[in-house]
Amino acid sequence: MIPPQKKGSGARRAALGSFIGTTVEWYDFYVYSTAAALVFGTVFFPDTGDRLTGIVASFATLAVGFFARPLGGIVFGHIGDRFGRKNTLVITLTMMGIATLLIGFLPTYAQVGSLAPVLLVILRFIQGLAVGGEWGGAVLMAVEHAPEEKKTFYGGIVQAGNPAGALLATGAFSILTLNGKEFLLEWGWRLPFLASALLILVGILIRIGVQESPVYEKAERSNATGQQKSPLREAVGKNWRTILLGIGTLPAVIGGYYLVTTFVTAYATGPEIGASETLILSALSAASLVELAFTFIAAHFGDRFGRIRVVKFGVIGMAILAVPQFLVFDWGNETAIFAVFILMRVAISSIYGPAATMLAQMFPPTARYTSVSLSYQTAGAIFGGLSPLVSAMLLQATGSIWPVILLLLAMCALNFICVAVAPQRNDAEDLAREVEPAHQ
Repeated sequence: MIPPQKKGSGARRAALGSFIGTTVEWYDFYVYSTAAALVFGTVFFPDTGDRLTGIVASFATLAVGFFARPLGGIVFGHIGDRFGRKNTLVITLTMMGIATLLIGFLPTYAQVGSLAPVLLVILRFIQGLAVGGEWGGAVLMAVEHAPEEKKTFYGGIVQAGNPAGALLATGAFSILTLNGKEFLLEWGWRLPFLASALLILVGILIRIGVQESPVYEKAERSNATGQQKSPLREAVGKNWRTILLGIGTLPAVIGGYYLVTTFVTAYATGPEIGASETLILSALSAASLVELAFTFIAAHFGDRFGRIRVVKFGVIGMAILAVPQFLVFDWGNETAIFAVFILMRVAISSIYGPAATMLAQMFPPTARYTSVSLSYQTAGAIFGGLSPLVSAMLLQATGSIWPVILLLLAMCALNFICVAVAPQRNDAEDLAREVEPAHQ
């Protein structure tokens, strides 16, 4: 039996390692998203004379990364369920770092023509594969190390890596925009991608020192995992209904998130609104900082009041703020922009903080890595990959922001319904049920 002090220390180290690793991964992912909204339409695609056409093309490359995420979830979920969480996470972090670093060295469309967007798409696909395998494993390392009464909080620590990564990414670009648009377009946009190398090195060193998940090791010792010939077959065969339900618990927090960050950056800085890039990026950075802090609070509330209840509160908050989020630019008040951005991220963190544990506890330990990854990454492909692209196309076709607002409200409605019926399991009870047949 593990002494309580050692067990608690292992849980904290696992949560810290997952937090730092996911911070680096999401920094890399959001650096691309921010660059796609600000510069990639100009740097990697031909000049058509229509800004929105360039943004649609740029968002299409952004979507490629999301579409790669389910495949990454399948591949690395299989590895994580069969051979352990720890080594899998080192691989995904390394892959992400190499792809992000190489983007910083890519030639532009003006230099090599159509080869530039082709290379960009390839590296974006590799980024998507890495994130697809990263999130599920990082969540499970933290949640499976945690005591039952603190699972939501430990899962929330991992989730805080998302706003931390976003804060670093938007903060970096916010500083770079102070040097002017020309500096950003010429070579300034490369700096955040090149800086990823140092962050990746730190993340890998910390991750190597983390112990393997105790839940995974117990399941393997009892042959619950060892008997699996294919985690994917186990996940799809036994958990397919729950996987579909898990996808439905995420549209607002994933698709809605990219609407109020990536899409809103392109929309607000366009000629229709004319807000300065520095203003929008500063507001997004402030909102990310608040989200980072409130993610821990929301996760704590999830353990105290119930994670499902807290998530419902967040979804309702997002729906209430959907209209102000896009109409605030017409008010002509910079303080109001900061306030709405921050309030929206408080609502999002109320969903996102408990969401990791909520999703993990929807599935039994066997094939959990694969099941969780399939749910989250498929939701990412559908809602995260398509939301900015579809919204840009709706804006281009209608000239109105209202279809985008209605899209966000529809995602909130679906999210609320699925969360309301989501099951929640207990690891100790699941493992006890799995061990009993093995000893009969």
